[in-house]
Amino acid sequence: MENLRLSFQVVLPLFLMLALGYGVRCLKLMDDKSLRMANNLVFRVFLPIMLFMNIYNARGKVVFRPALALFAMGCVLATFLLAFLLIPRLENENARRGVLIQGIFRSNFILFGVPLTVSLLGEGNEGMTSLLIAVVIPLYNVLAVVILEYYRGGRPDGGKILKGIVTNPLIIASLLAILFLLTGLRFPAVIEKTAGDLGGVATPLALVILGASFRFEKVRGYARQLLLGVAGRLVVVPLLFLPLAVLLGFRGAELTALLAMLASPAAIASFTMAQQLGGDDELAGQLLVFSSAFSMVTIFLWVLVLKQLCLL
Repeated sequence: MENLRLSFQVVLPLFLMLALGYGVRCLKLMDDKSLRMANNLVFRVFLPIMLFMNIYNARGKVVFRPALALFAMGCVLATFLLAFLLIPRLENENARRGVLIQGIFRSNFILFGVPLTVSLLGEGNEGMTSLLIAVVIPLYNVLAVVILEYYRGGRPDGGKILKGIVTNPLIIASLLAILFLLTGLRFPAVIEKTAGDLGGVATPLALVILGASFRFEKVRGYARQLLLGVAGRLVVVPLLFLPLAVLLGFRGAELTALLAMLASPAAIASFTMAQQLGGDDELAGQLLVFSSAFSMVTIFLWVLVLKQLCLL
C-alpha cells in the first residue's frame, strides 16, 4: 500500500492542475487563441528554464556512472527505433504517427524521477537520478524534434529537421546546462533563485493549459491510438528494459533511476512540443492524461515486483 500511496501522491497534483485548467475553459477565462499563445510562452521560456535548472542543479550530487548513462541512452534509442518501425504500420495519419512515437519513447522523467527516487530511497539519494536526467533529457528533445518534423507534412526535409534541432529552445537549454555542469560555471545566488522560481512555473502552467485544451468528447475517436500509446509507454517499454537492466547488474539507486525513466507516463513537454511542431496535439494531450492516470497502477506494480525481488 505504501507504493500505491507514493504513486497517488506523485500523480494526484497533476490531475488537480488539469482540473483547474478545465475549469478555466468552462468559465471562458481563456479561448483557443490565448491558449496557444500561453503554450508558446511555456515552450519558449518556462520549460527551457526549468530544464536548464534541473540539469544545472545536478552538479556534485553523485559520482557519474558511464555504464548507467550509456544503458539509459541505449534504452531511449532502441525504444525510438522500435516505435519508428512499428507505429507507421498501425497508424496512417502522419500527425498522429509522430505524436504516438514521441509518447512511447519520451517519459515524464523530470517530474517523476526525483520524487520517486526520494520516496523509495530517502532524501540525499536522488543524485544518480539527477545526473541521468542531465544525460537523457537532451536526447529526448532531439529525437522528439526529429520525429515531429519528419511527420510534419510532405517529404522529410533534412535541412528543416536540422534547423528544428538547432533552434529548439529545450535543446539549447539542455546543451547550455550541460556546458555549465561540465565547466563548473555558476550563476550568482540571486540569478539562481530567480531562474528557479521561473522554472517552477513551467509544470503548473503547462498542465493548466493542457486541462483547458482537453476535449472529453474526442476521447472515443482516439481509442485505438490511446491503447497503443499508453500500453507502449507504461507496459511494453519497462517490460523490455527493466529485466535487461537487472541482468546487467543494476541495483539500488541505479535501478531506481532507470525505473523512473522507463515507467513514467508521457512527458508534459510532449503536448507543448506537438502543438508547436504541427503534431496532433489533441492526441498528445490525451496520451499525457491517460498515461498519467494509469501510471498510478503500473508504477505501483513495477515497484512492488522489484521490491519483492529485493532489487530496490
